[in-house]
Amino acid sequence: MKKLFVMTALTLSIVSCSKKTECTQEPKEKWQDQEQFKQNLLDEGYKINEFKVTKGNCYEIYGWDKEENKVEIYFNPIDGSIVKKENH
Repeated sequence: MKKLFVMTALTLSIVSCSKKTECTQEPKEKWQDQEQFKQNLLDEGYKINEFKVTKGNCYEIYGWDKEENKVEIYFNPIDGSIVKKENH
């Protein structure tokens, strides 16, 4: 019974870790330009340590938001909306 519990817990943790944030299914030709998107964020007061494109088709930043909170934010690259935000 204990082995079953441990295996179930392990399986659940692996599944939850592998879940990715999905932002869009639109082709990259329709996305906002990455450099312009980053510049717009900087102009709005964000501070960016790292910017990347995720497997879930998001623009993701690690840095600080306008209120100077340390954050990880996933943006929809089509309209710039925040899909997911985590404070750290």
